[in-house]
Amino acid sequence: MEDGATRITIASRLFPPEPGAAAYRLGRLAAGLSRHGARVRVLTTLPPRSVRTRAVAGLDRDTRSGTPGAVTVRRWPVLRDSGGNVRGYIQFASFDGPLLARLLGTRSDLVVVEPPPTTGVAVRLVSRVKRIPYVYYAADVSSTAAAGIGINPAIVRVLTRVESWVMRGAAHVLAVSEGVATEVRALGVDPARVTVVGTGVDTDTFQPQASPDDQDVATLVYAGTMSEIHGAEVFVRAFGRIAAEHPGAELVMLGQGTERADLERLADSLAPGRVRFEGLVAAERVAQVLGSARAGLASVRPGKGYDFSFPTKMFASTACGTPVIYAGVGPGATVVRENDLGWAVDWDEAAVAEAMTMALARPVPAARRADLARWTTANASQDSVSERAVAAVLGVLHRAEEPFGDHGR
Repeated sequence: MEDGATRITIASRLFPPEPGAAAYRLGRLAAGLSRHGARVRVLTTLPPRSVRTRAVAGLDRDTRSGTPGAVTVRRWPVLRDSGGNVRGYIQFASFDGPLLARLLGTRSDLVVVEPPPTTGVAVRLVSRVKRIPYVYYAADVSSTAAAGIGINPAIVRVLTRVESWVMRGAAHVLAVSEGVATEVRALGVDPARVTVVGTGVDTDTFQPQASPDDQDVATLVYAGTMSEIHGAEVFVRAFGRIAAEHPGAELVMLGQGTERADLERLADSLAPGRVRFEGLVAAERVAQVLGSARAGLASVRPGKGYDFSFPTKMFASTACGTPVIYAGVGPGATVVRENDLGWAVDWDEAAVAEAMTMALARPVPAARRADLARWTTANASQDSVSERAVAAVLGVLHRAEEPFGDHGR
């Protein structure tokens, strides 16, 4: 394969400017592959109206040169749930069904695909027909999560088989953490085909605020998915405990998820008028709100199948120079404690309330913000993550012994 002629397709529901860890990392992956001379085509969705800007059309139009190093984005309208998410069987089908035809009509040397496994099924089928390899970017393991939240065991067994089939068919699997890699290997994937690339944040977007007039306000900010796995409920309940003691403080919830409506009702009952829900907003808005907060909030609810996960939102907070309150289990708690990034507590409203009280006690010193941002750039930047991911993706194409097409039974 000649340098400059490599054609790589990325298939994902999420891509910038839609916010989210998957969108950020895939945006960086696309940019990194293009810097290595690949022609990158992204098959994704039309983002929700709340984050749809002129920049979307401008970016997609300006990158359609078809030359080596170009990134071309092709967006498809999909069904979204009431919260604006592409989540659920019908929503997935509205993307995965058309994706089959889109992939068949796209010339590719390799495809990179993100969860859910249904999208992986579409990619594996096309991979088999066109005899091209694909790389699965495993940010999570859906079957493990489904078992953790109490999905019918029969459904979990089917999902496990499908997910195993998809991952075993991949030429390579990229895992965002060692915990995810362990779950991937448990699905029968050859360990030699699994690379831990880590997880990080876009430190070009997430960084301390430049304006001295907007450096510190008495807010606590949750920015991310509001689902049963994350358990953001603990922050609303904890804030309800301390709201009266801090009349000028506010809890800000950015993002969507299956629990948002319940959280809004809970907030109205526990701290009426004190919890602001902004929904899905652009990454720049997330950075602005985090950069002036007293603390960012991140959580992994124990016993829900995601005890091994690493919420990227904690790094979005520290990249903006804001300490994080981490509630729950997983490797994130250890990282917070060992690197003095804020407070790591149990998934318990009393413990979280105590951490919130400490965070609201005083403004975050400028030197503290600078230290947190420097640590994040050095240790959790998406740049280093994307470099490892790019190397692994290109390695599939460059290894002479790597068979193309179907890699699993």
